[in-house]
Amino acid sequence: MQLNKRKVSLANVLLCGLVLLCSLVLLRLLPKAELANAFPSSRSVLANKGELLRLTLASDQQYRLWTPLTQIAKPMQQAVLLYEDRWFYWHFGVNPVALIRASFSTVIGSRRIGGSTISMQLVRRLYDIDSRSITGKLKQACLAIWLELRYSKREILEAYLNYAPYGGNVVGVGAASLVYLQKPAIQIKLNEAINLAVIPQNPNKRLAENTAQSKSLLAARTRLAQLWLADNPQDAAQLSPLALNIAFKTRKNLSFAAPHLVEYVLKNEKDNVVNTSVDLPMQQTLERVLTKYVKSRHDVGINNASALLIDATTMQVKALVGSADYHDLTIEGQVNGVLGKRSPGSTLKPFIYALALDQGLIHSASILKDAPSNFGVFTPENFDGRFNGPISAQDALIRSRNI
Repeated sequence: MQLNKRKVSLANVLLCGLVLLCSLVLLRLLPKAELANAFPSSRSVLANKGELLRLTLASDQQYRLWTPLTQIAKPMQQAVLLYEDRWFYWHFGVNPVALIRASFSTVIGSRRIGGSTISMQLVRRLYDIDSRSITGKLKQACLAIWLELRYSKREILEAYLNYAPYGGNVVGVGAASLVYLQKPAIQIKLNEAINLAVIPQNPNKRLAENTAQSKSLLAARTRLAQLWLADNPQDAAQLSPLALNIAFKTRKNLSFAAPHLVEYVLKNEKDNVVNTSVDLPMQQTLERVLTKYVKSRHDVGINNASALLIDATTMQVKALVGSADYHDLTIEGQVNGVLGKRSPGSTLKPFIYALALDQGLIHSASILKDAPSNFGVFTPENFDGRFNGPISAQDALIRSRNI
């Protein structure tokens, strides 16, 4: 009789466990909101080697560029986990030990320390929770557990890295890397990761405008570097004081290159990150050449120009300049002259003359008639409104005579 009761109890335990397991699996499988859509995203346009051409503001006026976890450098991911939540892959959304230690330190310790996990920090931003009160902290903990039940650790880490604050209106690793380091997040190096990873805990104090050398930032990155080296002593050279001393750029340094091309691709492409074939050094050279040309010909009435540079082997656009000065209103500089519709006549003439030469109809010295003519209702003229009479085929092509 006793043995039968034990069997029944064991069966009940197994049944409860199976129900719980099925419930957890069901929670993961049920439709849920994509974390990537929780906030609006900026858009970035990159040159062919990853250089930033433009980073736009999101619709809420934040620089926040959603970046998949696969496009965030491993050192950056590891540095954040080490500094913010080293037990991330082992807890269920809340780390009781960390919370107790933080509470004890706050009440009787010398300094306040945080006990929030990455999941708790994420829900605070997702649901705009004020976690400074006991009620708020309990709500934050419960929602963190609920978040862990529905999303994988990978999805939660990805969302945290994209929504962590990095000072002012810079949000997430993707935007922070482009603003402060002027490179995509996948290119972040270890010493750069150590600097970036400590900012979200106190962005306003650790990253004051125009400087990356605040005392708070220096102390925080030193602590993180020591934690890293305790597990990875082979990285000592990469985390020397000199290597860690990185001068961050600011939002004032954000690139605004190839403006006409950027506006074209932003209008015609839908991705948040748009990779182009533009060669940035070629783009800058073409801009200089065009500016110099317009200045040298200003005395004959030329005040604007546009140019398109294409690699004939691949037909890729390497550079595009839509006007002599994008910011000059007197020449309507924001109008992209490359896209302006033009008569194809002058473009077709060399082919027409070449065809006539191939067929033996003319040679370079053949005399052609440049005189008023009509073809039914069509009465073409030359661009200067004049006619030169008899003219050689060579001169007619050079001077782009229409008749």
